[in-house]
Amino acid sequence: MIFQRIRDLREDCDKTQQEISDYLHMHRSVYRRYENGEREIPVWALMKLADLYQTSTDYILGRTNRREAVK
Repeated sequence: MIFQRIRDLREDCDKTQQEISDYLHMHRSVYRRYENGEREIPVWALMKLADLYQTSTDYILGRTNRREAVK
């Protein structure tokens, strides 16, 4: 579930895997593994992605379907 959400969020923002991996300061191949569900995403990266996409970590984790972050 996580991998699909981070892929959908990235595509909705018209970003490439390279742009997101640069934002996270990692190799594109590492980020690609997160999106493909081959590697577990670390908490720090999950938090940065939630900030970037202005959503909650709960949304990315599939714990809620409410995309906008609660303020």
